[in-house]
Amino acid sequence: MHDDEQEIRRLVSSWLAASKAGDVETVLSLMADDVVFLIAGRPPMRKAEFAATARAQADPGAPAFDASSEIQELRVLGDWAFLWQKLTVTAAPRDGAGPVVRSGHTLTIFNRHNGRWVLARDANLLAPVAT
Repeated sequence: MHDDEQEIRRLVSSWLAASKAGDVETVLSLMADDVVFLIAGRPPMRKAEFAATARAQADPGAPAFDASSEIQELRVLGDWAFLWQKLTVTAAPRDGAGPVVRSGHTLTIFNRHNGRWVLARDANLLAPVAT
């Protein structure tokens, strides 16, 4: 496997681990300053809104998050790369209520910035899953 592909796979793993740990600063360090997230039914989200939402979700009383990723395709094209994956995210409320599970596909674009890969664009097609 090409070094760039391995680095991007590590970025995805780091993102999932940091999200689970509530490590917002690490997650933010993995994205470009001009990142754009596309989510069905919502206007595009930029880094500042993502940061505010992530910090609120990292509060000790907020739900615990876990996620799994199955990368389906990963291509590197110079200083740009894309992947699509099946992603499942589980949010478990701290009050013991049943978890909320969303699953689906994402299309993510990465850019090499100052010698390292960062997430630049993400289109998220997750939908609720009956539990």
